[in-house]
Amino acid sequence: MKLIAENLTIDRGGRRVFQDLSFTLESGTALVVTGANGIGKSSLLRTLAGLVPLAGGTLRIEGGEDDRPAEEHAHYFGHQNAVKAALSVLENLDFWKSFTSPVQAVGFQGTSVPPEQALKLLTIGHTARLPAGYLSAGQTRRLALARLLVTARPVWLMDEPTSALDKASEAGLLKLMNQHLDDGGMIVTATHTELALSRTRELHLQAAEPALDSAGEILA
Repeated sequence: MKLIAENLTIDRGGRRVFQDLSFTLESGTALVVTGANGIGKSSLLRTLAGLVPLAGGTLRIEGGEDDRPAEEHAHYFGHQNAVKAALSVLENLDFWKSFTSPVQAVGFQGTSVPPEQALKLLTIGHTARLPAGYLSAGQTRRLALARLLVTARPVWLMDEPTSALDKASEAGLLKLMNQHLDDGGMIVTATHTELALSRTRELHLQAAEPALDSAGEILA
């Protein structure tokens, strides 16, 4: 299984974020995206998740399900936790499991985890019947992470995954991320924190070159 990005070009808010970006990621590997603040790390992850349209280039999965686009092979874990405060913790996770479907891919051995078991793995099993609005910031973050476990998908897109987690929770998250890689999954993560992952590559983003007109002037 491979995630293949060819000549990706992204525009947001009338500004070119990056252009002609290419990379290939193989199963069992994490791609760590680095670069200065505002350089486009989150935009790249949102593009891979299908939330931002491509201005150019192609994105595909080799060894996945042919009738699904690349973004449907992925879970996106961004800055927003996407948790309904009025629903219980378990109801939030049950909804996510019913809303998404698992994906098969060549060499991927990951399996979907029952919601209550996922909460226990994230050490918030005791909160299952509480309204999600009662959770602390760290517990809410772990509930959002539990979504990656209840529906097996080979690609995890993770934007600052250790944000709001204490040291013990961070260690637990790294264990889950390494297990996902051991199962043949892939991870693309933007982070300012060094992550102890078993197999990584780095993608360092740089600002796009400005587009010039025939006279050499920068286009608006």
